[in-house]
Amino acid sequence: MDSRSVKTAADARSLVEARGLSHVKLGVVDLDGVIRGKYVARDKFFDALEQGFKFCDVIFGWDSQDQLYDKSTFTGWHTAFPDATARIDPATCREVPTEENMLFFLGEFDGTAAELCPRRLLRRVVDRAAAMGFAATVAAEFEFFVFDETPHSIREKGYRDLKNLTPGWFGYSMLRSSVESNFYQALLKLCDDMDMPIEGLHTETGPGVLEAAIKHTDALAAADRAVIFKTFAKVWAQRQGKMMTFMAKWSNAYPGQSGHLHLSMRDGEGKPAFHESGRAGDMSDTMRWFVGGQQALMPELLAMVASTVNSYSRLIPGFWAPTDATWGIENRTCALRVIPGSPSSQRVEYRIAAADINPYVAIAAALGSGLWGIENRIEPGEPVSGNAYDMTHPAARALPRTLSEAADRLIASQAARNLFGDIFVDHYAMTRHWEEREFRKAITDWELARYFEII
Repeated sequence: MDSRSVKTAADARSLVEARGLSHVKLGVVDLDGVIRGKYVARDKFFDALEQGFKFCDVIFGWDSQDQLYDKSTFTGWHTAFPDATARIDPATCREVPTEENMLFFLGEFDGTAAELCPRRLLRRVVDRAAAMGFAATVAAEFEFFVFDETPHSIREKGYRDLKNLTPGWFGYSMLRSSVESNFYQALLKLCDDMDMPIEGLHTETGPGVLEAAIKHTDALAAADRAVIFKTFAKVWAQRQGKMMTFMAKWSNAYPGQSGHLHLSMRDGEGKPAFHESGRAGDMSDTMRWFVGGQQALMPELLAMVASTVNSYSRLIPGFWAPTDATWGIENRTCALRVIPGSPSSQRVEYRIAAADINPYVAIAAALGSGLWGIENRIEPGEPVSGNAYDMTHPAARALPRTLSEAADRLIASQAARNLFGDIFVDHYAMTRHWEEREFRKAITDWELARYFEII
């Protein structure tokens, strides 16, 4: 048996025993999409497979820098940070190629913490789709910059004058990928070994920037693949003396880094639900309403997709990132790109997403808004032909320009509360407001250069 064959707790136990492992790696995902985890002794892991395990609920009470939120009601000093109950999903079993025979498993939370658990959030949206007679197929693709740097060197340099893997602007470069073929092929092998197969890997526009398209699968498994990719690709790179960043925009000199999501739907019989020949874009009613829901709710749910302060540095005209909730057929200047094709390949590309997404939360927003559109038969606006940046769009299509504004829109969204629950919406919006306030404490290089002497 290998890791791909593990489906049940009994399978997981058998594989660990067969390998003679003393410990396994176990992780859970926080609201920022960061895997938090530990090594767990074999006997404790076996108990956890049957009874669940405990994990401090502080991971929902602090930010990506381990700084405690000041307005959390769910957990904090007032609750004394108790343990929350979590369970292992055996089907998430992965090889860890950098650690010989080591195995990795993902967990998700039960009880009250399930309301905030990103994986459980997406599972609830997937269950909603099933209740409507649908199943979603999702693929994520990420752009990321690679540097000849280490975690120590970037700090010593103050994140300036970093050495990129390769120089210059050279998208789809056969030269760069061939010269660096050892790097590319080793990354492809890592992803195949960890069951997150890459369908396409190429250079993007900018020095040392790559794009990896992860193979499509069911929505929850797609999010698992995405979050494991973002973590273990970085692990692998750092072990090679290199670093990757998935920031939405790490430098004003280069375009931002996308994390586009491709979504399609199947009906209860497993047949494609988005394709109907003879219609505009071969879009069925189901697909049209799905896109309509995504378009209508995008301004309200943007905080779930553009979840960092840095996300909004990417959402500017002319840099391959949408600025309004627009849609078009094969139009890469829009937030939603309908991609016509065969019944099985017909899909919508959710282009608002950047590489900094929490895959569970972003897919929940993209899929949930589409389901809401089907439920309410929401008609999209007119599709955009040509450059969406050069057009004036209705005020209702305007996207929030800051994370704080996006969090305000989320709090006020009745659709979000219906889809994701009051507990999640209120807590998640609180965390985004915190993120913006932390940013406001910073004194930037721009401010120093502009004001230090002259004002």
